[in-house]
Amino acid sequence: MAAGVSVSLDSIAVGDTATVADVLGDDAVALRLLEMGLTPGISVRLVGRAPLGDPLELEVRGYRLSIRRAEAARIAVTAG
Repeated sequence: MAAGVSVSLDSIAVGDTATVADVLGDDAVALRLLEMGLTPGISVRLVGRAPLGDPLELEVRGYRLSIRRAEAARIAVTAG
């Protein structure tokens, strides 16, 4: 992923680290993602994907978090 390019979290490769730029939406799911620590400016690393691609395992704020691919698609990230 090129520096400064915004993509969704579900599109980065396993092992890549990115910075959360925005959580899209204003519903309960978006609020829950923010409550879990996926706030703008935070670094997140994609640790792994389940065999069929869902869920995704993330490392954020020193802990591991698993979220659905559809939820990860709502999180805009940039390289670094």
